[in-house]
Amino acid sequence: MFPSFSDQRRLCRASAIPNGYFLLLLIISVLIINSAACSNRNCQVLEPCSLPTDCGPGLYCGNCPAMGKNQPICTRGQATIPTTIQPAINTLKEVETFLSENPSEIVTIVIEDYVHTPKGLTNLFTNAGLDKYWFPVSKMPRKGEDWPTVTDMVQENHRLLVFTSIASKEADEGIAYQWRYMVENEPGDAGVVQGSCPNRKESRPLNSKSASLFLQNSFPSFPVESDSCKEHSATVGELVGTCYKAAGNVMPNFLAVNFYMRSDGGGVFDVLDGMNGQTLCGCSSVAACQAGAPFGTCKNVAVSNTTQTPNTFGGFSGSVQLSGSASTIHFMNLLYFFLLFFSFLVFQL
Repeated sequence: MFPSFSDQRRLCRASAIPNGYFLLLLIISVLIINSAACSNRNCQVLEPCSLPTDCGPGLYCGNCPAMGKNQPICTRGQATIPTTIQPAINTLKEVETFLSENPSEIVTIVIEDYVHTPKGLTNLFTNAGLDKYWFPVSKMPRKGEDWPTVTDMVQENHRLLVFTSIASKEADEGIAYQWRYMVENEPGDAGVVQGSCPNRKESRPLNSKSASLFLQNSFPSFPVESDSCKEHSATVGELVGTCYKAAGNVMPNFLAVNFYMRSDGGGVFDVLDGMNGQTLCGCSSVAACQAGAPFGTCKNVAVSNTTQTPNTFGGFSGSVQLSGSASTIHFMNLLYFFLLFFSFLVFQL
């Protein structure tokens, strides 16, 4: 049925209302629509609100008159809890994937341990599928003896070493107490002073013969990525030489640095080659080692850059103390490529 003439006339008369009223009515209707569309904790950050209950979780309804913003909007009321976006289990699953895809690799994890839930840390590793790689505490040397060879560790699939900073967890959970097996120099600025290599306060003296692993820290307290290329030039090699002497002519097993990819050329990779070369065959670089040759018999190899000085190694010279025959590669005399640090700030597992 067509609309009657009288209805159309009323519509025409309505058009005589001043435009300003239409604008006002339009604004009011938009506000009403927005208010209706965003309520009951559905409002997000910056969306208008009228009641505290309009905003979603972690938000509150407020304004900022000092900035001329009188319309209340939803603003953030709490920070993101880190464990909700990178839980420790996810990181450990990455380790499991790496070990699964690289069957000849060995990973060492040193934990700055804040997990107080009973068996919480053990359950975490088990749930990540890492228990099958676990190096048992019962097989770890307690008085500075040799570790098994890398070949033996790979064959037995004992390719994950885990250390905790809490002594009681060795007996309670089977996680090795770091300071029973390892010495360590001071981290931060105290560990990068040329000519000095003091031991960390929790650690035994670096030249202690009762601990068979040596972790060297070589990074400043406040890391700056742009400065790391200089820190990883000749500097880190000289620090290794200093710590080698402080440890009683024992080469570090682990070298901890920041921004390991940055350098003036060869960087920490040249330094590692030098450390492994001196340890395994008495040469300035592992690339100069010759299989089956007597200790100290070296090939002539080109130095990749100026990061390390051949035969001096930033002040290091002489033979390396070996725990067994030169032809046997022992775990304690190998530098594992990188050390993974985990500060597990887990409040509840």
